Amino acid sequence: MLGISPEIVLFGLGVGILIGLTGIGGGSLMTPLLIIVLGVHPVVAVGTDLTYGAITKTLGGYKHLRKGTVDLAVSKWLAYGGVPGALVGVLLVDRLHKAYGKSFDNVLIGCIAGALIIVATVVLVRTLLLSHLAAQERETYHFSRRAAIAAIALGFVLGVMLGMTSVGSGALIGVAMIVIFKLTPQRVAGSSVFLAAMLLWVAGLAQVVSGNVDYGLVGNVLIGSMPGVWIGAHFVDRVPAQALRVTLGAVLLGSALAMVNNAGGKMPIGVIFGAPLAVGVIGYFAHQRDLRVRARARLGAAAMPTPAVSAAKPGLGAPEGS
Repeated sequence: MLGISPEIVLFGLGVGILIGLTGIGGGSLMTPLLIIVLGVHPVVAVGTDLTYGAITKTLGGYKHLRKGTVDLAVSKWLAYGGVPGALVGVLLVDRLHKAYGKSFDNVLIGCIAGALIIVATVVLVRTLLLSHLAAQERETYHFSRRAAIAAIALGFVLGVMLGMTSVGSGALIGVAMIVIFKLTPQRVAGSSVFLAAMLLWVAGLAQVVSGNVDYGLVGNVLIGSMPGVWIGAHFVDRVPAQALRVTLGAVLLGSALAMVNNAGGKMPIGVIFGAPLAVGVIGYFAHQRDLRVRARARLGAAAMPTPAVSAAKPGLGAPEGS
């Protein structure tokens, strides 16, 4: 693809803004857009997205590394499994595509749809059901031998999924760091972007060697996505994070259902649009419920009487330190 394509630049801008706001949306949105809207061949769409994502995530990963928001231990152990996993995922797709040709296209689209459904579910569960994990957050995770082996295995699974579909570098890695390693939001953002950059470079270079990258397409997407990421990051503190993630989860679900339809699944149009709408409505009411609960908690805390300070000297009454 030669020259500048305004529609692709615009897609890149929109996806870049979402990445800046949420850390999610690179492969999860760009790959479906390339396949469904622009008609790009599925294997080329995945290869192109992995290559563009490597460049985008590298800039973010470097910034987080300089800020000290990367947990190098968590990133290291996940990378030990994720790097070979990403390579295996790319090689698997390349070999299957060469062996089965066009008949493999619908299988790959189905895999992408499945990955999108997983990511959409993870985003919504993270937003609506995992807020209680905030009390357990920590700055770092200390690995035992068993935990290190489990992290390598988890990284391998995430890497294979990423290498095959280009989906999940933001959502799945981030949620693993929240649920399993219970890192603080700053550490989750920094570590997930840093790790994703490593995996995307491995997968992207493997796609380059396989010849599945459209460099003109990569350039057009980057023209839009680079300023988009900056805009999203600039306004991240001004947009309600929970409402944005619910919207993103609904969009991802709609993309997944459209991909199923694109693969010949004959998904009814009402389901493609109705399911994400239903998820958005449920998410809206759940968000309003959370706001009411937090408001009542604040009012209750403000109404609690201040405990009286005892003037007793040590040695009188209860023993000091009891």
